Formats: sequence, structure tokens, C-alpha cells
Amino acid sequence: MRLKNNYTKGLVEVGCDEAGRGCFAGPVYAAAVILNPKRRNTSLNDSKKLSEKTRDQLRIWIEKNALDWAVGVVSAKEIDDINILNASFLAMHRAIDQLKVKYDHLLIDGNRFTSYNSVPHTCIIKGDAKFKNIAAASILAKTHRDEYMQKIAKNYPIYDWQNNQGYGTLKHRNALNKVGICEHHRKSFNLFRKSK
Repeated sequence: MRLKNNYTKGLVEVGCDEAGRGCFAGPVYAAAVILNPKRRNTSLNDSKKLSEKTRDQLRIWIEKNALDWAVGVVSAKEIDDINILNASFLAMHRAIDQLKVKYDHLLIDGNRFTSYNSVPHTCIIKGDAKFKNIAAASILAKTHRDEYMQKIAKNYPIYDWQNNQGYGTLKHRNALNKVGICEHHRKSFNLFRKSK
């Protein structure tokens, strides 16, 4: 399916999405992107549908060609304090906070959002597969988070974060059962589910 450029014609819209919501470890990241209508890229799509190589290439293109973009981060400790849903909203707010270009409307991936400074917003289920600006946000959130997880994985090789990015894979869960959690784990999550 071909992604749409706009939800509402004539408005400057910000696409917002998060990455890492279901992970056992690491922060949740979110991105906010205002695409340049004069710059087109037919490869933009939901980050989950793209290869790592394509995501990395598109990150460079987005950061170079977007009218504005930003990434927000909420730590594992903050996730434990306010829960992952609120942390996802906060990460989006932190990304939006950094935008310099004026905008009219926020497009949010998903079905819920906490209003940002009374700016009109629309929640769109699977929006990253429907609108290019949300897809661009999903790519930035995913690649920035993956980059961070690759960095901290060097200090904790037993959890295999360089391959699972903090998700609850069998190898990650086995490591938890063997050595327990570290400072980057989300302590409010059920991290000791039985491995099948």
C-alpha cells in the first residue's frame, strides 16, 4: 500500500512514533518528524517492514531532507516510575519539545496519546504503515534506539542486546535467569517468565 503524505491538506503536520515499548531493557525512544513536501522518497515505510540497511539509509535521508526532526528518550528508571504507556507519551513530548519549525497538527501512531500543549492531534492505528511522516518517525526512533542498545551491549554481552535490542528473546531470558538484571533493565516488567 502506498503511504499518504498528509492527513489534512494544507496543514503542517508532525509524524510521531516510538520504539522499544515492549523491550525488557533500555530506554523507550520516540521521534517527531516534519517532512519537506518538496522532498520525496518512495522507500519510506513502517520501520518494522524494512531491513536494517534500508532503515539506516533512510535515517540519513530523513535527517538531511526533513524540514525538522527530533528524538526524545525516556530512561528505564523513568519507565519504572511512570509505566511504559506514559513513558511512550513522554518520549514523544520530549521529541516535539525540540522542534523549531511551526506546525499545526500532530499525527500519532497508535490509539492513545496525552495532549501536547493543546496542539490538535490525531491517533492512527498502524499509522506508520499509512502516513509517510509517521513512518519517518518510526525509522528515526528505531535506528536511534538500536544505536544506543548496540553501544551498551558491549558492556553486557551476556544479554545479547547486540542482536535482540533488549527484547525478551530466549537468549535474553536465559541470561536473566542465570545472572539476573542490570541497571538498564525495566524492573517493573515481568522479567522472569519461564522459557519454553
